[in-house]
Amino acid sequence: MRISTSDTTEDLIRAEALRLGFDTCRFTPIPDAWPASAWLAEFIDRGRHGELGWMAETAERRAHPRAMWADARSAIVLGMNYGPDHDPLAVLGERTQAAISVYAQGDDYHELIKGRLKALARWLQGRFGGELKVFVDTAPLLEKPLAAQAGLGWQGKHTNLVSREFGSWLFLGSILTTLELAADAAETAGCGTCQACLDICPTKAFPAPYQLDARRCISYLTIELRGPIPREFREALGNRIYGCDDCLAVCPWNKFAAVAAEQKLQAREALRAPPLAELSRLDDGAFRALFAKSPVKRIGRDRFVRNVLYAIGNSGEPGLAAEAERLLDDPSPLVRGAAVWALGRLLGAEAFEGLRVVVTETDPEVLEEWGA
Repeated sequence: MRISTSDTTEDLIRAEALRLGFDTCRFTPIPDAWPASAWLAEFIDRGRHGELGWMAETAERRAHPRAMWADARSAIVLGMNYGPDHDPLAVLGERTQAAISVYAQGDDYHELIKGRLKALARWLQGRFGGELKVFVDTAPLLEKPLAAQAGLGWQGKHTNLVSREFGSWLFLGSILTTLELAADAAETAGCGTCQACLDICPTKAFPAPYQLDARRCISYLTIELRGPIPREFREALGNRIYGCDDCLAVCPWNKFAAVAAEQKLQAREALRAPPLAELSRLDDGAFRALFAKSPVKRIGRDRFVRNVLYAIGNSGEPGLAAEAERLLDDPSPLVRGAAVWALGRLLGAEAFEGLRVVVTETDPEVLEEWGA
């Protein structure tokens, strides 16, 4: 249903969104043409989604916004700035400290944004009627193309959204509605000849501009991959133990970015650059306590400590070998295997071989790492 031919309705919605704490709010009709569906199909056909089986399982619903909800006529796309107050790349030089992705240093944005989307939806329905559905990025909706269509930014060569106002640091949320709202202009791409995001990637996860192979992406490897990280990527991880900000942080458009105003999205002091030694000692209870209300919690203690041990192996600090040796009899085979790899990097050949005698030779995870 058409409720207004003026900007009044859109201005009122935008004002309410800003009042609720969103930093930007724009509108787009649900287009008939949706080129992102072809990109998604190619991405899956080439196996670039790796172990993210849910992407293939939900591909039909992701193919078009109306495949999610046939009655949708417009999208309200909202952004919340999570710009850091520090250079995310600086910690990469502190080899005995952990690098945690900026988005995971504060509270979990999913719950924060979902709550505000629901509040905006209640207001919207009470004021203008219509039906609506809210989405954060856990739903099968391609939000970045929708955000680009609405003019929040454009998808850069690293496939992430880039904003002229907020740089790389925008969380997205969407409301699909049966209301027909006036469209904002789509943003024009501003990458030009720059390919800094492609050049900086430690694992060469971009086969070409605007293409991503998730199987090589450090965010995928440290967060989504359940087993041991392939050996070919472990050294490139450096001290990154949860996610990676390299391609985001290097973008020249960040010179216009501002620090997040929302306190819950700002970095907790304990997560800015925590010592690897301390993180390696976390049991399940301590892990859950440290990462309460954090997105890090979802990967679980064992995967997390696996990542910490790879970082310890990359630290070049022999003093951390004791932390890895202590974990050789950890209950998790994933942790035990990572501990062996770390020790192989930190100890001399003679000390490493001498340690083999002490370790139970019937442990397949340990033996596989030792024999590699």
